[in-house]
Amino acid sequence: MTAITLPIAVTTEDVDHAARAAHQAFLHVATEAPSLRANRLTAVAAALRAHADELVELGQADTHLAPARLQGELKRTAFQLDLFAEEVIAGIPLDATIDHADADWGMGPRPDIRRVNVPLGVVGVFGASNFPFAFSVIGGDSASALAAGCAVLHKIHGGHRTLAVRTAEIVTEALRESGSPDHLFSVIEGRTAAEALVDHSLVKAIGFTGSTAGGRALFNRASSRPEPIPFYGELGSINPVFVLPQAWESRSQSILTGYAASFTAGMGQFCTKPGVLFVPDTYSEEDLRGVLEPELGHAALSELLTPGLRESFGHARDEAAAHDGVTALIPGSDDLVPAPTVLLTDSTVVAANPEILHLEMFGPATLVVRYQQPEELPGLAVLMEGQLTASIHADDADDAASLIDAVTGIAGRVLWNGWPTGVTVSYAQQHGGPYPATTSHTTSVGTAAIGRFTRPVAYQDLPDRELPVPLQEANPWNVARRVDGNVVVAQSQSQSQSGSVEG
Repeated sequence: MTAITLPIAVTTEDVDHAARAAHQAFLHVATEAPSLRANRLTAVAAALRAHADELVELGQADTHLAPARLQGELKRTAFQLDLFAEEVIAGIPLDATIDHADADWGMGPRPDIRRVNVPLGVVGVFGASNFPFAFSVIGGDSASALAAGCAVLHKIHGGHRTLAVRTAEIVTEALRESGSPDHLFSVIEGRTAAEALVDHSLVKAIGFTGSTAGGRALFNRASSRPEPIPFYGELGSINPVFVLPQAWESRSQSILTGYAASFTAGMGQFCTKPGVLFVPDTYSEEDLRGVLEPELGHAALSELLTPGLRESFGHARDEAAAHDGVTALIPGSDDLVPAPTVLLTDSTVVAANPEILHLEMFGPATLVVRYQQPEELPGLAVLMEGQLTASIHADDADDAASLIDAVTGIAGRVLWNGWPTGVTVSYAQQHGGPYPATTSHTTSVGTAAIGRFTRPVAYQDLPDRELPVPLQEANPWNVARRVDGNVVVAQSQSQSQSGSVEG
């Protein structure tokens, strides 16, 4: 791979030029065969692996994150690209559906009508501060958009700029060497460019991971355009954990130690960090402190990702601690590397002041809420805003049905006897929830994320030769389709397409 000079758009004029060039690249790839699109994704995955040592070293310098964390995140990012390539080859994102003409259709004669998903066009992606690989340059949003057949304009995050620029160089060169058109992937930087990106008429969707305030401002901007566009924003989440009485009685110490490890993982800078723990009131303050304090003493601590995050964390933690009825069980510290904080209150306080449950402390701090009766929990759950996750710890003797119903109403992923800070990339994954967790009901993780950057088009009574390839009767691309209500998977699909994926 040869070194390249990466152009970065910083002015409104730069963004206009980049968007127009990206649109031309999109037109070049919009109707291409799945094998070409898959090759592009696997080429980028291979390039990331080839440059892993270099990228991890840059990531350490930029973010203070440990090498093992960065290595795991890079592995996940490359795996995701390969998984998306397999999905593209199978044709799943196309959702090709064929209804043949039927004179005897139940509601009257039916025309020949065929539907397929088409890519939106140019997609703007905002890099996240807390995941320099998985949610940044070629993370979930960029990978999803490329898998859908879109072009990407990526706004690099200043919190890991050196890493972002180098990653973008590697991605750009890998795309070029795979035969992709120039400008299919480009980068921008700065607030002026970010606003111009959201405003540009050729940009058809935005992917965003970041703060509630910043995301909401961009969401409003995208919605107020002359042509409003989808804004797929991940903004904020408290990720409550509910412990039922029998589970608490049988394994309270292991629950508390697991919780301590989960809310301090990555210095509490995961979007799925558990921020509130509901437990029975059978433990005194001394009991809780006696279990949590030694565990937190073993936590791997480091500076937060950026000075801005450090300042915001301190403000949020202090605001939560200032509420009447909230005490500092473990006060933490105000050092540059802050020691973990555990706040304590009870269910009557939060029932009277639900806003306590709306405060996200993005960093190593959490709130423990003691309750008297498990019947309180469904009502406490519905006091919370939309969440990415909600976790329930229960044993067989616990009655969790009402609580499961309640958290299903507020969360995108419900966990049983587990911790939310692990988000695997898979087919069934759902990483998204009601507002303010996200601004849509889609997922930004897993294969279903590709669908965000497509839209369905139906074709009625077109001659076969004029139809998009995946809808033609002979199925030239050999993709999965639904024909007259029946799902039809092409025969010997993997054998016929495997060379395209790996080549």
